[in-house]
Formats: sequence, structure tokens, C-alpha cells
Amino acid sequence: MTRAALRGTAGAAALAAVLAATAVPASAHTALTSASPEKDSTVAAPSRIVLTYGDPVRLPRVVVTDRSRRQYQAGPARAVDNKVTQAVGGTLPDGEYTVGWRVVASDGHPVEGTYTFTVRGSSGAVQPAPSPIRKTIVATGDTDDRGGSSGWLWIGLIALVLAAAAGAAAWFRRSPRQD
Repeated sequence: MTRAALRGTAGAAALAAVLAATAVPASAHTALTSASPEKDSTVAAPSRIVLTYGDPVRLPRVVVTDRSRRQYQAGPARAVDNKVTQAVGGTLPDGEYTVGWRVVASDGHPVEGTYTFTVRGSSGAVQPAPSPIRKTIVATGDTDDRGGSSGWLWIGLIALVLAAAAGAAAWFRRSPRQD
């Protein structure tokens, strides 16, 4: 193999190494896979809302409202792995309710949605649980960062530098010509 062919092969190998090292796996956002009460169902008054997602989630926010936009959730929603649970304040009176939810997927992207269900056969009408004034959620340094791509970015950058150095060394390496 000639020196020119060897340099070309080394350059191609370096390029392939860079492309392979910087390839980030596709990250899909999670989806709501099930809910209790179920979408468009008619149920007795639930004491809680349980949302199940395809992947672990964090920073959940769940709002339960009636047609007049009164809120019925009690306390903050809790996320454990791929399940979010929201307590309902008191017994919901008969009527249609909307569950609005927002979570942060393990890939770091927010995912949100709504669905409705109907309560029939409630044991009585109660006032909605008082809901706090909207709060701003601020992420702190101890948030869970599983599934992020920043680690892959650093690995890719290091691989790029190493491949460039190897390619440059192969390209500029000169040995005495043998004629």
C-alpha cells in the first residue's frame, strides 16, 4: 500500500470514528399510556388521579377542573418513576372534569396534555379544595438528569479531538522516501 493510500485510509478511518462517536441515540418524548380515571369514562368520584407514562418523568403538574374552571386538586402531584399521582380535594360533585397535565420527560423535554372524564353518582356536592396561586417551578442543581444528551456531547467532542489528532499525525507523518 502506498503512503498516499495509507493516509487516505487513515483519514477515512478518523472520519468514521468521529461520526460513530458523536452519534446520539434517538430520544423520543414519553407519552401518557394510561390514566385513572380513564379518558372519556364515567366514574364515581375519584380520590386521586393516576397517570402512567411510557418512561420515567419528573416535575409533574396536574390540574383537575370542572366546566367553570374551578380547581379540585389537593397538594402537589408526585412522580415516582413513570407514574404521577395527584390527590383530589374532597368528593367531586357530579359533572364533567378536565385533567390537565405537564411533565418533563427523561430526555429533558416538557410533555403536556388534557383529557376529560365524568363523575356520576357522587355522594354529595362539596366546594373545591382551595388551590394555591400559580407557582413557578425552578429546577435546582439536584434535579434528576437521566437520559440527557450532554454526556454524549462531551464524549463526541473528545472523540473528535482525538480523531483529528490521529488524522493529523497520519497525514503529516513523513518518513524518509524509499526510491
